[in-house]
Amino acid sequence: MSFNPLFAEFWEKVTESVHNGTYAKLTLAKTIGDTELKNIYIRPVLEGETAFKMSVIKKYKTEEVESFHSLDDTFAVLAPYMNNPFLTALLFTTEKDLTFKLNKKRVASIIEQAPTFKNASDVTIEMKEKGII
Repeated sequence: MSFNPLFAEFWEKVTESVHNGTYAKLTLAKTIGDTELKNIYIRPVLEGETAFKMSVIKKYKTEEVESFHSLDDTFAVLAPYMNNPFLTALLFTTEKDLTFKLNKKRVASIIEQAPTFKNASDVTIEMKEKGII
């Protein structure tokens, strides 16, 4: 069974958290073996006064590379990295933490836990105040 439908469901939760102002951060982690790419961090950034993009920071052993994408395009950027090399995506919101996880047999699951963060990211709060979301 492919993990892609469940990852798409997980991404819907990411989108909801951004739009309802509860998004704190998103991280892709837990690589398969020793890879050059160590983590990917995703956070919103303001683009002018009325729009936002998602900053995708790829952290390698020796450097970081940042790119900017629309919220919808960010899914297409991240999806290929699941299972190659990442096994886990962690969404932190003010309501709950969600973990998308692939086990050794590459069976996907989504685990819900109590929230780690009490406040949304500063940019999310600012976007909410400006009526962008």
